[in-house]
Amino acid sequence: MSVRYELREAAAWVVIDREERRNALNPEVTAGLLEGLQRAASDDPCRVVVLTGAGDKAFCAGGDLGGFQAEASAHEQHRLRGQLGEVFLAMQALPKPVIARVNGHALGGGYGLMLAADIVVAVDDAQIGTPEIDVGLWPHIITAVIQRNVPRKIAFEMMLTGRRIDANEAERWGIVNRAVARGELDGVVDEYVETLAAKSPAILALGKQSFYRAQDMAFPEALAFLNSMLSLNLQAEDVAEGVSAFLQKRAPEWKGRYPPLCEPG
Repeated sequence: MSVRYELREAAAWVVIDREERRNALNPEVTAGLLEGLQRAASDDPCRVVVLTGAGDKAFCAGGDLGGFQAEASAHEQHRLRGQLGEVFLAMQALPKPVIARVNGHALGGGYGLMLAADIVVAVDDAQIGTPEIDVGLWPHIITAVIQRNVPRKIAFEMMLTGRRIDANEAERWGIVNRAVARGELDGVVDEYVETLAAKSPAILALGKQSFYRAQDMAFPEALAFLNSMLSLNLQAEDVAEGVSAFLQKRAPEWKGRYPPLCEPG
């Protein structure tokens, strides 16, 4: 198996397990990532997904240039390459937060996977970038997530030149949430899992859906959509429970049921 699924208390860990290939992407990996995300969506004990790579050298070193079967038709190869885009869509549609645990280099498609996560925690010596230009390629598919997560001039410079940055610089640009020493990586990831698992799963799902759908709307349409989402939010049982718990100075007991007329995804 190129991708492992491990349930660790409230977190489902989806692990690219190709350490010998620096966790490079191929059709088996992208299919495994899709399967893992689908499993996490229906796994009730899972409240958060942690996406990472095996070992300590690479989160994901990008596409495996030798990973496509030469005997496959051009149409089939086109479809298989498009699976990475399907992974990005599945990460966005997942009604549970996704944390990228960047344990090493995140290059090319691995950079895209990192950016498609909701929260990114990276070891400070991880190299991040789009080296495709150096082998005569352009990072076409991951452009969609780069444009939505990286400042324009920094993004285009990295794509044009192949320049890599470390996680500390990425943190300064807001590309990762936290750049940490290697010995602190799992502790910080666990803190995020604990924090997110303590929130209402229904409202996290509603908020994630709201955030991503609004980002591609024109400003007036976004405001109207977000007003509708607020109305749905206010119908959720967890709103009353959250307010009561706050006033009573106790931890809330979330019901986790979605507001009427609203389903995640």
